[in-house]
Amino acid sequence: MRIGQGYDVHKLVEGRELWLCGVKIDHRLGLLGHSDADVATHALCDALLGALALGDIGKHFPDTDPRYKGISSMKLLLHVMQLVREHRHELGNADITIMAQQPKLAPHIEDMRRVLADTIGTDIANISVKATTTERLGFEGREEGISASAVVLLKENK
Repeated sequence: MRIGQGYDVHKLVEGRELWLCGVKIDHRLGLLGHSDADVATHALCDALLGALALGDIGKHFPDTDPRYKGISSMKLLLHVMQLVREHRHELGNADITIMAQQPKLAPHIEDMRRVLADTIGTDIANISVKATTTERLGFEGREEGISASAVVLLKENK
């Protein structure tokens, strides 16, 4: 078994859509980034890559490459899972935490879990998504950005 951890941050800005775990969230602000800036999926990708010591998403999908401009993070996750399988591993489980003051994410959690499970090709029981505020502390609390962390357990395929 292999364990990986990932973390990502993106700034909230006007004029962008807000995507988290592959789900479009209705909000007055969106996340700024080269791709769709899905901070939670980026943290998950980094955890998956880290579990196998394959670098990070910046190495695999550099923000200087126009091929990734505006790309859905679900496409990045599909590619990362292809790498995981090429290295003879499969997801055991993933635990993702999203830190955001606004919007409230509880109504979207089950959709997020389902989209991630479908994209990865695993049972929804293997995907945990949680959301928390920072009690108005820090950049998340001031609604300047959103951060996410992820931990994964990979199982070797024999």
